[in-house]
Amino acid sequence: MGKIYDGIHRLSFLVGQDGKISHLFNKFKTKDHHEVVLNHLKQD
Repeated sequence: MGKIYDGIHRLSFLVGQDGKISHLFNKFKTKDHHEVVLNHLKQD
């Protein structure tokens, strides 16, 4: 039919205490999202 489908895009934002976005997560699967966020927080 000529339509292009790009799939589902999931974004997750980590917001700091100052209200500003401190990190953007865009490559994750829903089943391991919590691990991605925790690993990022452990690195800082």
